[in-house]
Amino acid sequence: MPPPDMFLEPVSADPPPAAGRAFLTQSWLDLAFLHWAVDPGAVAGLLPAGTRPDTLDGVTYVGLVAFRMHRVGWFGLPGVPYLGSFPETNVRLYSVDAHGRRGVVFRSLDASRLIPVAVGRAAFRLPYVWSRMEVRRKDDTVTYTSRRRWPGPAGAHSRIAIRIGEPVEDPSGLEHFLTARWGMHNVFLGRSRYLPNAHPRWPLHRAELLHCDENLVTAAGLPAPAGDPVSVLYSPGVPVRFTRPPRRPGGVPTP
Repeated sequence: MPPPDMFLEPVSADPPPAAGRAFLTQSWLDLAFLHWAVDPGAVAGLLPAGTRPDTLDGVTYVGLVAFRMHRVGWFGLPGVPYLGSFPETNVRLYSVDAHGRRGVVFRSLDASRLIPVAVGRAAFRLPYVWSRMEVRRKDDTVTYTSRRRWPGPAGAHSRIAIRIGEPVEDPSGLEHFLTARWGMHNVFLGRSRYLPNAHPRWPLHRAELLHCDENLVTAAGLPAPAGDPVSVLYSPGVPVRFTRPPRRPGGVPTP
């Protein structure tokens, strides 16, 4: 477990310099970010070994993020229009590792395409699940629906509706903390791994939560959200690229 006085990467709205060639590209579009504050002790046991909850003023957060994945592509090839484009909703936590790298930990990722779900589970050991999903936009209102198909639990669902507000000209420290994340922590082949990503600075908007009926958070093993989210944001989206973890001296990838 990293010591509390360890070096931490600063929270930055812009990504660190990319290390190496991108092996995976995609776009994230029409995102709704919902966040609830949670005691770090309540989620610490759900993070990979070697990481701890990342906190801001002693608090960490549970995120429910719904969006459209668009044209996933591999090794510089053009993104796939059908299998690589689908709605997704993830439940995530915020983490920091022994190298001071801030990231996210996915507790669940609902997606509407079975083949990407199977690849994500098998190749990356990510908790992808196959769900019936839809994203609809009418004027300034966006609605995201999801109902779990496989592997369950049966009845896991979400229905979120937001109204898009004004652009966020100067994001707060909390808004940067929740959205400016340049990697994910995961367990692969029994070891904790860090996978970096990079994208342009988020274009963020204020958003009004019109409706939220969900049990994906508790289905992911987390405490039920207490009250309304402390932060609701929208983004039209960004193009994203994933690269291999940076290497230590001697050419060994940093876990």
